[in-house]
Amino acid sequence: MKELNSTDEKIINATFGILQREGFTKATTKKIAAEAGVNEVTIFRNFQNKNNLVEVTKDYYLELFIRQLEEIFEFEEDEGIEEYLKISFFGILNLSDEDFSILRVAMEEVREIPEKKNLISDITDVILNKLEEFFKIKIEKGIIREVNPKSLAIMCFGMLFQSVILWKIYNKDLDFETNYYADDLINIMFEGINP
Repeated sequence: MKELNSTDEKIINATFGILQREGFTKATTKKIAAEAGVNEVTIFRNFQNKNNLVEVTKDYYLELFIRQLEEIFEFEEDEGIEEYLKISFFGILNLSDEDFSILRVAMEEVREIPEKKNLISDITDVILNKLEEFFKIKIEKGIIREVNPKSLAIMCFGMLFQSVILWKIYNKDLDFETNYYADDLINIMFEGINP
């Protein structure tokens, strides 16, 4: 990760804060400068323009978030499938509000600039790649039957990651304990839905 001087760090933190609260269009360099406690000229000198500043800010926070996701989805080769999925689920669920703000900003970016889906795509790729790698190993060891590991990764991604997004990003309240939810998902995955 690129080292930032204290002024650039203040500007990037202020930019992220304003992006979280107000979105891209309302995040003006004047507001960012005021929040960072710097002169607006400093922003232009250090980042050239607002678009460049926003890109640097997103890249900075994305790199931090991706490091955390890689840690959450890291695994030992002999780790059990149920254990791994449950640990990953709770790893995502226990991310901080600031971490979920990175997702909010990424999702807002997709809404405001539809042709620009990089942030959310990068986040998704990290998770899918780790899950696919995990399932490939389990297939090679004969622990699970021969299936497409990418399909399995996408299914688990949908069950684990998307459900957490419902809770944390869209503030959907669930009427049950998250432990039971994780257990139910894993049970359905292993046992199917047939009676």
